[in-house]
Amino acid sequence: MLDQRGHNLPVGTICIEDLEIGMSRALSKVIGDTEIEQFAALSTDHNPVHLDDDYAQDTIFGGRIAHGMLTAGLISAVIGEQLPGHGTVYLKQDLAFLAPVRPGDRVEATVRVAAIDHGRRRVTLDCQCAVGDTVVLKGAALVLAPSRKFD
Repeated sequence: MLDQRGHNLPVGTICIEDLEIGMSRALSKVIGDTEIEQFAALSTDHNPVHLDDDYAQDTIFGGRIAHGMLTAGLISAVIGEQLPGHGTVYLKQDLAFLAPVRPGDRVEATVRVAAIDHGRRRVTLDCQCAVGDTVVLKGAALVLAPSRKFD
């Protein structure tokens, strides 16, 4: 697919002209010890509730949990890779953390188009992460969507 300038748009990118209310995309990923350790190293968040079994056992969670922003990062992956996809610019993200994600949990991140402002190329997306039937995170994102039209 080419934009009006003749540039290639990546496969999987959905331009604002093709978005529809209710359209959704998702991904699923197991969050294991490796992901938690790598996120701690990258973010420099070494809170022992994420990394130390003995410490975490005495917290309100009764064991280690993944970083909330690691879970939220899966939403970013759906937005940046699938809906709308490459070329999307994040403008705003609101999040509510509802339940912990534990090492070994499979998280499903789902993003759904809630509103479209074609004139400003703004798209509001409902975002959710779940472990099984438990919603662990929900929120809304505002993004600038890619377009085939010349700006």
